Amino acid sequence: MANRRTEPNGAARRSPSEPGPPNVQARTGTRPRASVYLDASVVSALFDKANPERQALTQAFFRRAADFRVFISEVTVVEIEQTPDTILRNRMKQVAGAFPVLALTDDAERLANEYIRNGAVPVAYLNDALHIAISAVNGIDYLLSWNFRHIVRRKTMDIARMVNTLSGLGSTEIATPAELL
Repeated sequence: MANRRTEPNGAARRSPSEPGPPNVQARTGTRPRASVYLDASVVSALFDKANPERQALTQAFFRRAADFRVFISEVTVVEIEQTPDTILRNRMKQVAGAFPVLALTDDAERLANEYIRNGAVPVAYLNDALHIAISAVNGIDYLLSWNFRHIVRRKTMDIARMVNTLSGLGSTEIATPAELL
């Protein structure tokens, strides 16, 4: 299935049979499935034989992916395209192609710069800040990553929560795929 571009409000580029945007609650009385954003480290981990435990945990998450509304972003797509190994890149593209793609918006860029300005992520790792920001502006419930250096760490989570609160946004829970099993 080809990637579908999804606007931040979810209104554009989806058929009537597709579920609504991540930040809109169902009005049916049933609890909507949680929304999940994947960075490239999660897609990559599916194929990482150098870390079998992480690979197994990631595979277990993907077996349960239908329990969630899973999204990637234009940033995730770019990072996958930059994978030097052609075979790995093609495998990652095949997996990522199953999920709707959230757009990189001006709001997300501004928010990412606030994370950097407040010390959540080093300036040299803008894409990591963008993953967090895209999740936040789209009201995603969980950002999943295996990036412990800049994303899945207490300092980043605390600063992102503070910036989001000051910006009038809800907080996206940052976690590893293992934490949703």
